[in-house]
Amino acid sequence: MKTILSTALAGVFLAGCASMGMGGGPSAVANLESTKGNSAKGTVTFTQVGDKVRVSAQLSGLKPDGEHGFHVHEKGDCSSGDGMSAGGHFNPATKPHGPMVAADHHAGDMPNVKADSYGNANVTFEVPGLTIGSGAADIVGKGLIVHRDPDDYKSQPAGNAGPRIACAVIAKA
Repeated sequence: MKTILSTALAGVFLAGCASMGMGGGPSAVANLESTKGNSAKGTVTFTQVGDKVRVSAQLSGLKPDGEHGFHVHEKGDCSSGDGMSAGGHFNPATKPHGPMVAADHHAGDMPNVKADSYGNANVTFEVPGLTIGSGAADIVGKGLIVHRDPDDYKSQPAGNAGPRIACAVIAKA
């Protein structure tokens, strides 16, 4: 009887986690590599959680205590030494650039990443309006860029975040 009750409770718990977005929807990963002359790198995972995508990043080689622009870009191409082959920000709805919390912003606009005194950053946040594996806002096959400077969230079309110091292609996990 205890085994049946334990199994039933485990099933209720797992169903509850799934309904709260903890059940692990589709996921993707990006392995950032530094662009020419830079040392930034890291791993970023993306997990679909309802109508949002949870982003978890572990980065190193950043400017100590610095803020860095962090965006999904339109092309999954890191072949140029400077990351420019990734194109502009991912923007399937043709919105102006802005902070992720604004009604109008590029789908690829994400919060700046703040490095610690060693140049490392470990962040987790959720981005509304992105998808993994389907739809116009699908990020699989898109580029992921870390910029040298913080995004000002005002300058058009891309926030004046400076050169691209790391690039990755987002792949379905």
